[in-house]
Amino acid sequence: MEREFDVIVERDADGFYVASVPSLRGCHTQARSLDELMERAQEAILLCLEVEGEPAESLDFIGVQRVRIPA
Repeated sequence: MEREFDVIVERDADGFYVASVPSLRGCHTQARSLDELMERAQEAILLCLEVEGEPAESLDFIGVQRVRIPA
């Protein structure tokens, strides 16, 4: 059975792309390119599912908001 997971992608100060999977606790990876990141994200998801099992609840991705706070 094929499953889909939302992956949040960011870029760190060193230029690495960082992927996080919100529905899987502790599921993160990084890479130099987006193509490599997506391959690693898929591997990380499979490993997290193997270790933790299926998530108890699934989250619906709504969007991303940037919040500004006073300095």
